[in-house]
Amino acid sequence: MEIIPRSPNMPTGLQVKPFRLVLGVIALIGLLITLVSLFFGFVSIPANSVGLRMRFGAYLKTENPGLAYALPYVDEIQIIPTQRLLKLEFGFASRNATNVFQGDRDSEDTETMITGDLNTALVPWVVQYRIIDPRIYLFGAREPEKTLRDLSESVMREVIGDRTVDEVLTIGRHDIESASLDRLINLSSEYGLGLQIQQVQLATVRPPAVVQAAFNEVNQAQQEKQTAINQAWAVYNDAVPNARGQAKAREKQAEAYAFRRINQAKGDADKFNLLLAEYRKAPEPTRRRLYLEAMEAIMPALEKKVIVDDSIKGILQTLPLAEPATPKNAR
Repeated sequence: MEIIPRSPNMPTGLQVKPFRLVLGVIALIGLLITLVSLFFGFVSIPANSVGLRMRFGAYLKTENPGLAYALPYVDEIQIIPTQRLLKLEFGFASRNATNVFQGDRDSEDTETMITGDLNTALVPWVVQYRIIDPRIYLFGAREPEKTLRDLSESVMREVIGDRTVDEVLTIGRHDIESASLDRLINLSSEYGLGLQIQQVQLATVRPPAVVQAAFNEVNQAQQEKQTAINQAWAVYNDAVPNARGQAKAREKQAEAYAFRRINQAKGDADKFNLLLAEYRKAPEPTRRRLYLEAMEAIMPALEKKVIVDDSIKGILQTLPLAEPATPKNAR
């Protein structure tokens, strides 16, 4: 600002006006800055998040979802997504990921692991987690997501190193996920990350490319072996129950036959006892009745009957029950 020397002939008002004009411009600029700052002090907190209000860098309180106001240059509201299920990827990286810590830049080095029998396997996996304590998440440990990445990789290498390559590639998938999850939960609580580990999930575990063909042949042989075992069990499950059913049926038939023969024997014994009692009462009529009943049962089965009267004398008494044999040359 240039100071105009006062001239004896210059009016006093002309010397004061430039200074007042500068003050007015400065006040107007300050007012505009204040209004803009007050306008941009409003913060919208999403429904799946909470806001941590910090005053001069120190934690003040937690804001619920909605519209909150932070004093410019005094307060700061840090938005923490507590209701979102976050994830970290190891050995690969999804496109358009919103979590800056999610993807794996050195995917090839991360997924290459040494198993307990000194073989190599490519093990990509995913860790899903949630933020359960925003205050501990911000102030408990420096860079909690990066710490969680390091812990996850360390735990997975430890678990893979305790198992053979066959377990890693085939039957040990669920066991590896469970062991890694338990170990990672304990370490996250011990380090005070403010995170809750929800799941550890293995992706497609595969051998290195140089031995992929050999592993494919082994897998094919194992599948053929399992197919043969399943077919044998199918035959077994069909034959054994069928044989058991037939044995049970034979057993029931034998029981029924024994029951029938026993009842029949009992009935015959009772019948004989009744006949014996009648015979003792009247021997002759009972004997004749038994004889007649026996002949009544026998005679209908004979094809040819010859009745001989024993009162006729001089005739040979015969009873030819069968036809005489015909000579072979007889016509």
